[in-house]
Amino acid sequence: MNSFESFESTVPDELGDPAIRAAEVPEPGAVTIVVPTFNESANIRELLHQITESVPSRLPCEVVFVDDSTDDTPEVISQAAQDCPFPVTVLHRDEPVGGLGGAVVEGLKAASSDWIVVMDGDCQHPPSLVPELVASGERAHAGLVVASRYIKGGSREGLAGGYRIAVSRGATWLTKTLFPRKLRGISDPMSGFFAIRRSAVTADVLQPLGYKILLELAVRSRPRQVTEVPFVFQDRFAGESKSTAQEGFRFLRHLVGLRTASPVARMVVFGLIGATGFVPNLLGLYALTAAGLHYVPAEILANQLGVAWNFLLIEHLLFRERRGHRHWWDRAGRFALLANADLVLRIPLIALFVDRFGMGALSATALALVTTFVLRFAGTEALVYLPRRSGKHAGESRGRTTRRTA
Repeated sequence: MNSFESFESTVPDELGDPAIRAAEVPEPGAVTIVVPTFNESANIRELLHQITESVPSRLPCEVVFVDDSTDDTPEVISQAAQDCPFPVTVLHRDEPVGGLGGAVVEGLKAASSDWIVVMDGDCQHPPSLVPELVASGERAHAGLVVASRYIKGGSREGLAGGYRIAVSRGATWLTKTLFPRKLRGISDPMSGFFAIRRSAVTADVLQPLGYKILLELAVRSRPRQVTEVPFVFQDRFAGESKSTAQEGFRFLRHLVGLRTASPVARMVVFGLIGATGFVPNLLGLYALTAAGLHYVPAEILANQLGVAWNFLLIEHLLFRERRGHRHWWDRAGRFALLANADLVLRIPLIALFVDRFGMGALSATALALVTTFVLRFAGTEALVYLPRRSGKHAGESRGRTTRRTA
């Protein structure tokens, strides 16, 4: 019994012949294949040919391309779709908010089938595996099915060069180390090839950044039941990989954003960032006093270097998704006021703890540091980076998406 026959066996026998049962699945189909594209015109015809050869005869489908291209990819899709026996839709985004991950989220919102399969447009993900992904999900009653290169029967042979293999392995190890519970049972969290039930994901809670959308899905809205299917990562059919150093940095920022989703985690990272601010502070103090400036004004000026350093890191690592409601100069000014108020508040607190509560100077200083740190974190989160209001997520009011049936 092949994989699709296993899938068909879940349909009641009274529907009759399997071919008739497949034909009776309402359009646009039993599965929506979402393909994010960026300048992949040379791969489109081959990809649609492979889907035509391996998917519709076994599983009715529709294909939704979410396109951020600056070349003729949308036109090539429209031309190639004329020969396809299934519906093909192109969603072209004028502004690629969220990168490839943002494109996938747009595709998830547009999908109308119970199952959604996400795959790349460069032919490195074999479409012949699409029916098996859906069938495995049905057999296991899973909400998410991951095509994995790292289980028996899978391979990463399509990764060109030792450098890309090392980067892929390192990223996999890092993500599984940071999210041991969320990624339990997922051997390949870097995979861009997976199937998910539409009912298992709420697209509005996703905050993608870059191309690792599976990690975003698994951490923010992972279905309870997950299963895996092995696959062999193919060679790219045409063109060059879109992986760049810039995408690598976006991936690291994404990891930090996911890891600091809880208030306690954000406070810990806030404290770690604050600790790194001592380096520019001390370097500035040394330079200013060496130049002959009195240590009191030198300390005040050097402290601003630490404040600026902390602000830059917090902006890009900790509160990246909360910057849309204030201008940067407003955020910078508020942050600087809170950071310098910390110094002003600390001395009266120490005096209060010593004189009023009889504490020693050392313990009073330690308690004052902890108190002002907690107050500064709470003030920074509440007064500088207020949570976004409902319906005002970044990108919703920016850009335009053009929908076209190819």
